Amino acid sequence: MPSLKSLRVRIASVKATQKITKAMKMVAASKLRRAQDQAEAARPYSQRLERMVASLAASVAGNESAPAMLRGTGRDQVHLLVVATSDRGLCGGFNSAIVRAARRHIAELHRQDKTVKLFLVGRKGRDQLRRDFRDLFVANVDQVGAKGLRFDDARGIAERLAELFEQGAFDVCTLIYSEFRSVVSQVVRLRPLIPLAGGDTDLPDLGGAVYEFEPSEERILEEILPLNVAVQVYRALLENAAGEQGSRMMAMDSATRNAGDMIERLTLTYNRTRQAVITKELIEIISGAEAL
Repeated sequence: MPSLKSLRVRIASVKATQKITKAMKMVAASKLRRAQDQAEAARPYSQRLERMVASLAASVAGNESAPAMLRGTGRDQVHLLVVATSDRGLCGGFNSAIVRAARRHIAELHRQDKTVKLFLVGRKGRDQLRRDFRDLFVANVDQVGAKGLRFDDARGIAERLAELFEQGAFDVCTLIYSEFRSVVSQVVRLRPLIPLAGGDTDLPDLGGAVYEFEPSEERILEEILPLNVAVQVYRALLENAAGEQGSRMMAMDSATRNAGDMIERLTLTYNRTRQAVITKELIEIISGAEAL
């Protein structure tokens, strides 16, 4: 049977942990609103830009003068997976869900005898994939948005992807991230980045609208394709930020409730132990008195 002192120490420790988890839940809830607003605000722009680029791509399909990021390399052998996770933990299964999706996709590509390379965004994804896929790493970026997520962060990642593509490091690039649905629901997405694979299938029909471009489709695509990659990366980072805070809020709420249940059980055990100790002492006193 544990001593009264050890039970008091454990109860105090759990209470201190409960205060921390409750504070983290409140902080995550306050950050969630802003992150959710940013993610929802970025969706229409990124979707419309992707649809416009897809319309441009259709107009220059088969044209040898089309930009390389649109035409691709003509091969499908080397796949670069951009796995976007968070830098911090204590957010439930948020990072694990993304890593599991990445592992499944890597296994599928390996079954097809494809070469896989990994570009890691976020410390948690790097740490979870390091043991099995360290040899596949080509780049990693940490602390993205540590002082507030900005478009320049996504632009920097997009520029590094463009450099790798120009160097012939990969044929196909796919972005893996978590799309925010609600506080309790995030869906892992695999979005093709390079070469362009058409627009978002969930977009509404534009009623057969036709775009006219000046000066030319090829010239505009040379400028807008890198921008589209940066915008899609930025949207993924915003979606991840919202999903991370939502998952952390739920995880800390669950931890706070579990700590409360543990405190109740420990308090009950403490009271029973204390009662047993007092009863034992009374029996010893009475026994001693009767012996005299």
